[in-house]
Amino acid sequence: MDMLAARLYGKDDLRLERMPIPEIGPGEMLLKVKAAAVCGTDLRMLQNGTGVSPLVLAHELAGVIDRLGAGVEDYSLGQRVAVAPNIGCGVCAFCASGRGHHCRKLTALGIHLDGGFAEYVRVPAAAMRLGNVTPLDPAISFAAAAANEALSCVYNAHERYRVQPGDTVAIIGAGAIGMMHAKLAWMSGAAKVILNDISTGRLAECARLDPRLTIIEADLPERLKEETSGNGADVVITACSAPAAQKAAFDLAGVDGRVNFFGGLPKGREKVELDTNIIHYKQLSVTGTTRASLAHYRLTLDLVGKGLVDLDQLVTHRFPLTEIKQAFANVAGGVGLKQAVVFD
Repeated sequence: MDMLAARLYGKDDLRLERMPIPEIGPGEMLLKVKAAAVCGTDLRMLQNGTGVSPLVLAHELAGVIDRLGAGVEDYSLGQRVAVAPNIGCGVCAFCASGRGHHCRKLTALGIHLDGGFAEYVRVPAAAMRLGNVTPLDPAISFAAAAANEALSCVYNAHERYRVQPGDTVAIIGAGAIGMMHAKLAWMSGAAKVILNDISTGRLAECARLDPRLTIIEADLPERLKEETSGNGADVVITACSAPAAQKAAFDLAGVDGRVNFFGGLPKGREKVELDTNIIHYKQLSVTGTTRASLAHYRLTLDLVGKGLVDLDQLVTHRFPLTEIKQAFANVAGGVGLKQAVVFD
């Protein structure tokens, strides 16, 4: 039997084709995919190619258990589950301390192994053994469960920049990621959340979804001074892949501010000139974060299940797999927030 899948063969070479349904071995699981969300990483892989070819992209995925290999316990056929994509070795110091997302032998669905832009995905025994598969609360949609992978990465950063009650939080980047940072900031007691972007369409969409946001489109430094009585923001987050945003972040922060470089930079643009004297004299704390632990993944999935974070509202566009290229075009063009491929 075969299935439909979107496979990346090289730079800008994404092909919709049929391929065999994966076979599974002992300890493995076959997931019938119900939703897979498009991430900025997927777009960068499409634009730049990848070391694994051909590869089924999508590391944000959820679905229903279709088959279980011998020896798998605690899961059942037909069960609704979400799958965290990062698979550590399980024995190194990082994995043993719960930080498997930093494992030097890390493999990931949709990055190194076939991912969710297909009707079925094989989940390796290592992922089953380490706890990458989480049962879904009935209240969580498959699209929200897929988007939870991004939320877990945001939560990893949230732990580092520590929003406190009464803080002013400035977020550069009005995509789904920026909105996730905003949602967690409100939960932590932020008094004001400022959202900035060059896209008027995205800013309008975010303002519609959350009227509490303070929207700043142009002249961010001056407008932010006005909004903070000249003090600057307590927290500044670069939720975009823009060197200019990182360069500006230090000036936007107030004394004792916290700056988080969340968005990674494209290859060839990763060198940024920064005035480190600003860090020194403002006593800034500067952090960078990447990926998320399995603990982060399960914690945020629990937040979604309890209705504390609404991810469904961030999935502004849903497509069948046959329209995957339009989903990528929307991401590249900044159309909407989160794009998801959904299956019947």
